[in-house]
Amino acid sequence: MASSAASFDALLLLSFGGPEGPEQVMPFLENVTRGRGIPRERLESVAEHYLHFGGVSPINGINRDLITAIEAELARRGRQLPVYFGNRNWEPYVEDTVAQMRDNGIRRAAVFATSAWGGYSGCTQYQEDIARGRAAAGPETPELVKLRQYFDHPLLVSMFADAIAEAATRLPREVRDRARLVFTAHSIPLRAASRCGPDLYQRQVAHAAALVAQAAGFDDYDQVWQSRSGPPQVPWLEPDVGDHIEALARDGLEAVIVCPVGFVADHIEVVWDLDNEVAEQAAEAGIAYARASTPNATPRFAQLVVDLVDELERGSAPLRAGDPEAVPSYGCTANGALCTPACEA
Repeated sequence: MASSAASFDALLLLSFGGPEGPEQVMPFLENVTRGRGIPRERLESVAEHYLHFGGVSPINGINRDLITAIEAELARRGRQLPVYFGNRNWEPYVEDTVAQMRDNGIRRAAVFATSAWGGYSGCTQYQEDIARGRAAAGPETPELVKLRQYFDHPLLVSMFADAIAEAATRLPREVRDRARLVFTAHSIPLRAASRCGPDLYQRQVAHAAALVAQAAGFDDYDQVWQSRSGPPQVPWLEPDVGDHIEALARDGLEAVIVCPVGFVADHIEVVWDLDNEVAEQAAEAGIAYARASTPNATPRFAQLVVDLVDELERGSAPLRAGDPEAVPSYGCTANGALCTPACEA
């Protein structure tokens, strides 16, 4: 591939992080909640979710597998681009990874964040991670350019649509055609919902859900929220998926497919909140339940990542599903400034 001023000499996969052993669970949760005044008993309650899986979050393993898939996709395209891995809240920390990149002579790297969304936690906080990593690496730090938000990328839409179709096959045949499709995404506090523009995150989730429902052949569906935390007096986005399942049961629903459209991997909020709590709730209500998978480390997800790198290097128009005019703005802001020029695309 011909070099250009926009070429990258590395790719950094930037993620949230998670514990990989029981002894790491509480230190990890303390990292995540530092400065937020979360009571110790609340952390201990959440720790039980991780300990249910041996103290190991699936997220680091999924990300390592995704890196392997990305490397295979790069090789398929004839590209030699080293792929690095850094986290916000656990090893490998982004600060250490950026220092390693500096020592390896990396000068300009693309950054793929494992969040498809705008808003503070979905985009701007990853920009803060990048800035922190570069500051820790000192004056020889590489330039790091975050890739754009990809909630409406055709490959992401097709992966979720196919996952919904596969989930339907796990429902009893006699109720399959009457299953209700319910999309979920991570809830956030209402005070944070407009931090990066009026309802940007909610509008992006709604847009993605509509695209996936159409691709999956559903004219009607619901979109709800999950995994809220914090004190009960602080309002978060609603309705909660558990409350919604109860309402569906009261209405006599027989089957439901839950699609975690807000998550690109099966991390703890998916495998605990949906595969345990919500699944049990549906069973108790007599509702047949199936959960659609997330992209995880599939070849198509790796293709999406490399497509985003190519798109930015070539200066080509973003590839989007649906009507480009209907896309909620990418322009999330941090302290009044666009978080990255790529967000203007």
